[in-house]
Amino acid sequence: MPPLARVAITSRLCQNTAMQAAPSRPTLLEAALRRDRYVVIGVLAVITLLAWAYLVYLARGMAGMQDMSEMVMSGGNIGVGYGPVDIALTFLMWAVMMVGMMVPSAAPMILAFAGINRRRRQQGNPYVPTAVFLAGYLLVWAGFSVAATVAQVSLSLNFLISPMMASSSPIIGGILLLAAGAFQLSPLKTVCLRHCRTPMGFITNDWREGRRGALLMGLHHGAYCLGCCWALMGLLFLLGVMNLLWIAALAAFVLVEKVLPAGEWVGRAAGVGLLAWGLWLLASIFV
Repeated sequence: MPPLARVAITSRLCQNTAMQAAPSRPTLLEAALRRDRYVVIGVLAVITLLAWAYLVYLARGMAGMQDMSEMVMSGGNIGVGYGPVDIALTFLMWAVMMVGMMVPSAAPMILAFAGINRRRRQQGNPYVPTAVFLAGYLLVWAGFSVAATVAQVSLSLNFLISPMMASSSPIIGGILLLAAGAFQLSPLKTVCLRHCRTPMGFITNDWREGRRGALLMGLHHGAYCLGCCWALMGLLFLLGVMNLLWIAALAAFVLVEKVLPAGEWVGRAAGVGLLAWGLWLLASIFV
């Protein structure tokens, strides 16, 4: 083969090798898809921080309202202090509290859903915005907030919680502790917790197409999410609904229980501790 031909062939081979080795520049769509995960994480972080900022704001104002609350509760008129606006604000407090406490522990499932849809977009398949899936969670938490609002108003009007929204009855406190402890050890708790601890298993078995399907998935998994911790949330009536230290402790416990490898055993140990605490509290009434 003539020398010039060998040089030309060698040159083409080098060019082909260089083209294969050089990474292709990502398109604008590909770059956006790669950033999608960070966008979801950022949105969840902002939602959580805003929720906690609102809770801090409420807690700081609660001390100044304590004397007013005591006057309302001692007035003898059970209808005073709980008009439509007060009930709406109480619901808002619970709804924001649920978001602040539950979004971190629900984040793995939400990110898993976002990841599946990111790959579907890359493959040119139909996809659904993650916000639709998240809306299912928010609806479930809003439903619980309605129940918590009814419970708080009922307890307050019957003088069973203090102006700082903590139980003033050791019997109710003991019952709440026993109920939470028993639920921690129940089969239903185990089922709910295992669904929360295995996001990909839920997606594999319960995937539904379309926006309606995504919303139903959010409702379904949101129910498991709430099923894990509704009894623990009830303890706020014992510890103080606006006690930020206990709210943060419960939020951290829920996160540990759902995320850490030994979370299931941590939950069971907590159940035993809550049962012991409840029995001690009820026993102290008769001592």
